[in-house]
Amino acid sequence: MSKFTEVNEKIETKVVDGYKKIEDAVVGGYNKIEDTFVDGYKKIEDKFVNTFLKKDSETIEEAKERVKKEQENVNKN
Repeated sequence: MSKFTEVNEKIETKVVDGYKKIEDAVVGGYNKIEDTFVDGYKKIEDKFVNTFLKKDSETIEEAKERVKKEQENVNKN
């Protein structure tokens, strides 16, 4: 193998490794942001259901399911 080819392979390896590190950092950062927003949305949604939609002995999840079924029935008619 020529010296030129060896140097090119080393450069290629370093460029690919650098790209992968950048890609991992960007994707990891995006996932953290996404998780934060989704968690925040779920908290707001649960608070809304608890405050305005939940009936006496229902859990938040039961209330969500009931409202979902009611909405499906409305959409069918």
